[in-house]
Amino acid sequence: MAWILVNELLRKTIHIAILLVLLIYNAIEESYSKQAGLFFIAGLLGIMLIIDYLRLELGWKIGFLSYVIRPKEEHRLNGGVYFLAATVICLGVFDFNIALAALLMTTFGDLSASLAGKTLGSSLIYKSKTWAGFIAEIIVNLAVGFIVLNNIYVIIGMAIVASISEILVEELDDNLVIPLFAGFAGQLIKFAL
Repeated sequence: MAWILVNELLRKTIHIAILLVLLIYNAIEESYSKQAGLFFIAGLLGIMLIIDYLRLELGWKIGFLSYVIRPKEEHRLNGGVYFLAATVICLGVFDFNIALAALLMTTFGDLSASLAGKTLGSSLIYKSKTWAGFIAEIIVNLAVGFIVLNNIYVIIGMAIVASISEILVEELDDNLVIPLFAGFAGQLIKFAL
């Protein structure tokens, strides 16, 4: 059980690294432009794609990635690629605070769901997802929303959409699905108000 938690935390370092990416993006945007900030993240995405090309197409063993790749990612793109793609899309399409909330819900909501599901979960809600993971995720997603956003309807809508997206996704990559759907829901609610 301890190794599962350590491995999961190692996997989530990629997610937590997004905080650094967002700080750098913000500094570039303030100093230059939004386009320059997005160009920086697109460059990181390109690097991740090259790494996955070397791993998938040429069969190279990439040290750190071997510890964080899930079995379902062994023969397809790793979650970091999807997360960086979602970051570019979210920052390019949604209001900054909605994009930030969507990305942080993906980072911390997914982490809490995974840890709670693996340590406390035994009662399944859907496929391999547990009630403990769902409850942990919705609590964390609401907390993220209250920290980043100021509209209760947007907060609740995004937290629910992010949490339900996490439950329903098995084969699609949640690093892409959660931020896009949560961000879309938040932006749609904001437009409707």
